[in-house]
Amino acid sequence: MQSIKRKLREIVEDNTTIEGKIFDYVIQSLILLSLISFSVDTLPGSPEGLKTALRIIEVVCVIVFSIEYGLRIYVAQKPFKYIFSFYGLIDLIAILPFYITRTIDLRSLRVFRVFRIFRALKLVRYNRALRRFHIAFRIIREELILFAVLSAIMIFLSASGIYFFENKAQPELFRSIFHSLWWAVVTLTTVGYGDVYPVTIGGKIFTFFVLVVGIGIVTVPAGLVASGLSKARQIEQEEMEKKTTQD
Repeated sequence: MQSIKRKLREIVEDNTTIEGKIFDYVIQSLILLSLISFSVDTLPGSPEGLKTALRIIEVVCVIVFSIEYGLRIYVAQKPFKYIFSFYGLIDLIAILPFYITRTIDLRSLRVFRVFRIFRALKLVRYNRALRRFHIAFRIIREELILFAVLSAIMIFLSASGIYFFENKAQPELFRSIFHSLWWAVVTLTTVGYGDVYPVTIGGKIFTFFVLVVGIGIVTVPAGLVASGLSKARQIEQEEMEKKTTQD
């Protein structure tokens, strides 16, 4: 039994072997097929034959994904850790709506079908580049948390400032600091939809400084991620060299 479990673990978790690559390609192909099927199913006026084919594709994909989910739990060294991990939850969400909408005949539960789009996230498991992103975010986690806190403070200060400048001139748009938060977010991110904008001189001058700060808010995360990815690639290269030396 241990040898069978070890062989299954190599197939499911190690994509460097031929069997592992085949397993990965099959799952990736089914994910794409399932997403295409989900999209086609939203087309109005589809013929009955097409609907039947889509239902068959859905059933086949769910069966395979369910088997994959069961295998990953079986071969995991710590099953509960996998079940409650990011990938484990994504794998569960990918199949759960199918069983819910099939076992309980309530129209309101059809909303759960929208979670089938989360199958797209299953693809992240098979991308080596995303592993580097994971390492990079671990490296710059503290900096990102600090940046998020500072960004939240800047959004609040911007909303407060524009409220005091524009409240009297545009009471319907800047009724409170909470109503001004939308303008603050749109302006600091330099999106500028133009649905809410200042009309007073003070408000326009204040907006200029907010936009300047917003440029920094947009560029700082990019620099942090680039630095983290560079370190992650270096770590990955060292791991590969170490593995090659051991072999």
